[in-house]
Amino acid sequence: MVYETNNQTIDDALERVLAGETLDRTDGLALLVQPVEPLTAAGAIVRDEFGDGTVDACSIVNAKAGNCAEDCGFCAQSVHFDTGIDTYGFLGPEKILEAAKRAERDGAQRFGIVVAERGVSKEGRPGEWAEVIESIRLVREECDLEIDASLGILTEEEAEILAEEGINHYNHNVETSPRYFPEIVGSHSFEDRVKTLEVAKEAGMALCAGVILGMGETPTDRVDAAIALQEIGVSSLPVNVLNPVDGTPLAKRGAQITTEEIVKTIAVYRLLHPRARVRLTGGREVNLSPEEQHLPLEAGADGLLTGDYLTTEGQSPGEDIEIIERAGLEPNRSVNDFDPEAVKARGKDEPMPETAVGTARSANGEPSDD
Repeated sequence: MVYETNNQTIDDALERVLAGETLDRTDGLALLVQPVEPLTAAGAIVRDEFGDGTVDACSIVNAKAGNCAEDCGFCAQSVHFDTGIDTYGFLGPEKILEAAKRAERDGAQRFGIVVAERGVSKEGRPGEWAEVIESIRLVREECDLEIDASLGILTEEEAEILAEEGINHYNHNVETSPRYFPEIVGSHSFEDRVKTLEVAKEAGMALCAGVILGMGETPTDRVDAAIALQEIGVSSLPVNVLNPVDGTPLAKRGAQITTEEIVKTIAVYRLLHPRARVRLTGGREVNLSPEEQHLPLEAGADGLLTGDYLTTEGQSPGEDIEIIERAGLEPNRSVNDFDPEAVKARGKDEPMPETAVGTARSANGEPSDD
């Protein structure tokens, strides 16, 4: 079958991707300046060729919020910035399980345990480490979900233990290009992040690593970040769009990206990563209108983060399913065979449990101000 978009640059790249070739930086830069319509079409073709026609939903719980010593300029949880968020220590296995069960009910296929700090330390905080491991075991025993983790920097021993306990994907976002990273983070380096991903991969975990768009990076930075992720070898590529949080250094400048740029970047990422789950995650609700949120899916994305985020509320899982269907796709049900119609019927206004997926609500169930 011949696939054509009537754009020579895109069609040449598309033919090579479908033949199994890996595109490079030069290709990515050339593609990003092409018109959005044929680029969207190419992204969808590649997604349909290498994917399964579904959109995979993941959910997260912020298992330990705030007081992080790192100075990531976008992050509401850094101790360096006054953002007014609720802070708390590790929630504990039972509350983690509660959040996982809610994620399972809401149609997630995978559930991520996220801790906001430089790294969960087996040697430095053995009690907290033990609770993390117990949480993983509880969720594995009682839920039909893949379990992911985002616990910061890892030692080789810690990575091996997490792999043995059944962690599927280890998440550690690179955030942006190697060039622009020092403009956003000063307390650790891009290379530090890559090293942790390499340690996780060596231990046998798949990698989930992505970016935040709209932080002031150039289009070239967006391509360079994707190329770095190519070299690392990721199977899940979350694409966040900056949701500026009051009190952070990036709050005043706001997200510096248009809808068209978001869609084109998603399409280029799909062409550069034909076999990965390109996942639309944080910031999509504030940077894309409800009538626009299906566009990145039409451009080749095949994953979502559903429910709440770390410190901000998301839209309801039912709304996310409607967006998936608007794009002509269907939700993935390979791990958790849920009823999409039941999820849509529940709506967003039902009473929230004490621990919601994500942490837009505090540990005592009250809405966060952030």
